[in-house]
Amino acid sequence: MKIFIINGGQVFAHSGGAFNNTLTDWTKSFFEKNEFDLRITNINDDFDAMEEVENFKWADVIIYHTPIWWFQVPNRLKKYIDEVFSAGHQNGIYRSDGRSRNNPEINYGTGGLMQGKKYMVTSTWNAPDTAFTLPGEFFDQTAVDDGILVGFHKMNQFVGMDRIDGFHFHDLEKNATPERIDNYHRDYLQHLQEAFILEKHEYLFNGSH
Repeated sequence: MKIFIINGGQVFAHSGGAFNNTLTDWTKSFFEKNEFDLRITNINDDFDAMEEVENFKWADVIIYHTPIWWFQVPNRLKKYIDEVFSAGHQNGIYRSDGRSRNNPEINYGTGGLMQGKKYMVTSTWNAPDTAFTLPGEFFDQTAVDDGILVGFHKMNQFVGMDRIDGFHFHDLEKNATPERIDNYHRDYLQHLQEAFILEKHEYLFNGSH
């Protein structure tokens, strides 16, 4: 199985991308240890959009690591997505929006070319998890995947990919104690184990996606 990791931890203003670099290292080590094929892009680096399209076409699973800035992905990650997905038009990522001119009211979002591929997204937050779960708190008891990341998930659905449950890291500015980071490391590796080792076995057994 081939894994393409996108490190979206942009270096900007007071954000140094340090935790997402650590997270990318955790992910890299896990997949190397379990003998997956691996490619990694860091969105801080210069990139060629057509070459990045080839990474998407090569991969079985795309993993996005992104911090959340002002309730969106960082501007450099958005630029990366805009340019790479546009370069993938009729080039392995998507063919069209899926509609026909004969009946343009139906089938929107069905023109993707990445069927059989999957994706996973992690997000990192200053907000504590209680901001999403407690009554009266900021996110009105709306989970990350059902709120802030809805557009991100629809983007990947648009190009034909299926979602693997992600992992969200909270309270990483005011409460990033060594103990909490160690616990997150343990829990994240367990998440990868459950999500990917079984998936790898099924992939090898079936022979293809």
